[in-house]
Amino acid sequence: MTSNVDPAFEQRLNEVADKITVALDQLIPPANGPEAQLMRAMRHGALGKGKRLRPFITIEVGRMFGAQEKALLRGAAAVECLHAYSLIHDDLPCMDDDDYRRGQPTVHKVFDEATAVLAGDALQALAFEIMVSSETHRDASMRCKLVEKLALAAGARGMVGGQMIDMYPAPDGEEPLQILTRMQRLKTGALITLSGEVGALLGGATEAERQAIVGYTTDLGLAFQIVDDLLDVEGDPDILGKATAKDADAGKKNFVSILGVEGAHGQVRHLAAQAKGHLASFGTRANSLLHTVDFVLNRRH
Repeated sequence: MTSNVDPAFEQRLNEVADKITVALDQLIPPANGPEAQLMRAMRHGALGKGKRLRPFITIEVGRMFGAQEKALLRGAAAVECLHAYSLIHDDLPCMDDDDYRRGQPTVHKVFDEATAVLAGDALQALAFEIMVSSETHRDASMRCKLVEKLALAAGARGMVGGQMIDMYPAPDGEEPLQILTRMQRLKTGALITLSGEVGALLGGATEAERQAIVGYTTDLGLAFQIVDDLLDVEGDPDILGKATAKDADAGKKNFVSILGVEGAHGQVRHLAAQAKGHLASFGTRANSLLHTVDFVLNRRH
């Protein structure tokens, strides 16, 4: 999968990915009835191969604070449903117009654009349905907090806001690096931060502990995106499972075009060190989260 990553960590990552896939298979409705095509499209978008990094963060943060596994699996599945929805819509011709995702044709290529829009909508709704259920947490006030976090990460102050900035570049005169950083903290980072917050909330973390996790995921999320930009320049399309050089071909600015390859690598290392620093107070309990930083730095797809 990657180089310079602890084999035991990779095994744990794969185990969690399998558990999340099983949970999603059970939570997404079966493809029956007149609406069967919608369910098939939802399954295509959510059950395909993937790192499952976001639900992995939810699971590992929650484990660190002693959360129940059933609650964590449901919270992590809700996060992954939200992520799958965002990818389906992000790939549409009116957005990033991608034909491949995770090594397979995108939902709108397998089905059609209307079905892809509806499948994304349904997965987003399913994320809220899972999170608000008493099976996720018996305390209604906690479920309200989880749903609030989900909504903020998904909306105008989260992924959708970031996508809007991505679609319509900033006017001349504005600092491009600042705008790009804000865009990616919303578009990519908001959901990674949500992943950690869900685990912390389900585990009953204190406010100080939760803020440490927010700091960790904020830096990790930005590092993840810069690595993504580097892979768009240096990556192998066959390994990535999607086309490369799309930003350059579209004339879009990214961290590599602004900072240069070496500058982008340096910024990733800086963010990685900061992310690990946020975990210092947790000691060895945070080992899995520390390895997650190394995984992000060394990923090839």
